[in-house]
Amino acid sequence: MLSIGIDLGGTNIVASVVNDKYEILGTGKLPTAVPRSAEEIFDDIASACKNAMNQANVNINDISSVGQGTPGTVNGDGVIEFANNLGFDNVPAKDMLKERLGDVPVYIENDANCAALGEAYAGCGNGASNFVAVTLGTGVGSGIIVDGKIVSGVNFAGGECGHMVIMVDGEPCTCGRKGCWEAYASASALIRQTRAAMDLYPDSAMHDIVKEEGKVSGRTAFDAMRKGDIAGTNVVNNYIKYVACGLINIVNALQPEIICVGGGICNEGDTLMDPLRRYVQAERYSIHSKIQTKIMKAELGNGAGVIGAALLGSKNQ
Repeated sequence: MLSIGIDLGGTNIVASVVNDKYEILGTGKLPTAVPRSAEEIFDDIASACKNAMNQANVNINDISSVGQGTPGTVNGDGVIEFANNLGFDNVPAKDMLKERLGDVPVYIENDANCAALGEAYAGCGNGASNFVAVTLGTGVGSGIIVDGKIVSGVNFAGGECGHMVIMVDGEPCTCGRKGCWEAYASASALIRQTRAAMDLYPDSAMHDIVKEEGKVSGRTAFDAMRKGDIAGTNVVNNYIKYVACGLINIVNALQPEIICVGGGICNEGDTLMDPLRRYVQAERYSIHSKIQTKIMKAELGNGAGVIGAALLGSKNQ
């Protein structure tokens, strides 16, 4: 059985043909090139799908379903109600895809939920039916799987763990609240924390690292810590505490089998993951339970979104 998964992002449109072993057989990729109309973007989505099918040497008659992950809020009718980075308001995505691809079942879902579905079944989740995926990127994306199904909430906007508050009246968040987990645990937050520490400590090794690399990045403080730099070490330790705080909240609220942590920061590997596990183990509410939530590093990288989107058809049956 073959399906197509689409990952619609603010930078690129990626479509892949995926088989029932979660293998990608062919991929088409085009720039999203925002701002432009939804009609133009969906024309290119269809072109990316056709390019993927050509690479896989199949046609639309071989495809059992098409799934698309998209930023923003998607309702049960396949309408993207709002996606600010794409300039979408009430875009009938499901109908627009069917118009361009023909009579094939089409499913539309939030992109973070698709990534969670992909990791749950084809990545580190190994088929876990109760699973949470967290992505530490520009923001903090998250998707929740319970009993094998995506948790969307009554208004299809559920699963936004990044916007739970961990610090009342804390740092402002782009969502309009203050003290959100995203405002402390995203890669953007880490960069901001690094810059603030550099301002306070002009002799920190972080300054030399930035001169060499040309910019402050999510790696800067970690690299400085490895050089024995105190300021860099403090940044990393505080950042890991912020990430851990949100993970512990998720564990206590949901007790999933696995929480998968992804995003570029996870390239730090055990330097990040080991202390996160220690914090969760020390502060979880379920201290005496024999079964405990596993904190795992994401495995699929950029493939999680398209594989998860390709799975939407089989998981909605």
